[in-house]
Amino acid sequence: MKLTFLGTGTSTGNPQLLCSCAVCMSKDPKDNRLRTSVYLENEGTSILVDCGPDFRQQALRARIRQINAVFLTHEHYDHVGGMDDLRPFCSYKELPVYGFKRVLDKMKVILPYSFAENPYPGVPLFQLYPVTMKPFFVNHLEVIPIELMHYRLPVLGFRIGDMAYLTDFNHIEQSEMAKLYHLKALVVDALRPEKHISHNTLQQALDLIDAVNPEKAYLIHMSHQMGLHREVDLSLPEHVQLAYDGLVINI
Repeated sequence: MKLTFLGTGTSTGNPQLLCSCAVCMSKDPKDNRLRTSVYLENEGTSILVDCGPDFRQQALRARIRQINAVFLTHEHYDHVGGMDDLRPFCSYKELPVYGFKRVLDKMKVILPYSFAENPYPGVPLFQLYPVTMKPFFVNHLEVIPIELMHYRLPVLGFRIGDMAYLTDFNHIEQSEMAKLYHLKALVVDALRPEKHISHNTLQQALDLIDAVNPEKAYLIHMSHQMGLHREVDLSLPEHVQLAYDGLVINI
């Protein structure tokens, strides 16, 4: 399984507009973060997790040529704002999109032309698949949904094989944590060191990693308040690292 980190930043991205802090002014490319998204490839099946407003730039950089399904963690703009840019991947058939029913209903509001009775030629076309908490398959890949809480908003995480992907949350029930044991790779939200109403702090992310003990953990959805990549990465446990845009791992 190959996982490409298309973006690892929070909703404002890094550098943040109008900011002149050390992170936003850094020349280190690892401090430049587009909105969070990943691209997973396994034996001919390719899955895009979230499609934010930077998707076109991310897809060009990663040379994405195929998408078999899109997983939406939730409906916030930094995770769905690039859905219209999926047009080339819908040229010949509807693209399957998986998410909570609430999120899929929101897509019909955001992209009404895609769901019109007689859609205009060229608009992106989607086949919507509501996700419950039951496992499902995309081709040969079994997907185990994981419910997370983004303050009061339920958000979807996913376990696929030995990898789990958790973004935009700061609470997980013990019953859902049970799905996270015996992982080779855990990708987890970590916004900044300071407390936040709806995202993990760095310490909360590290506490979760300690609790489920994956072989390797990667932190995502970081704001400029996390600090310089080089300095923070050196302070982390050996099996934990800050992910960065363009990082590719094999699981």
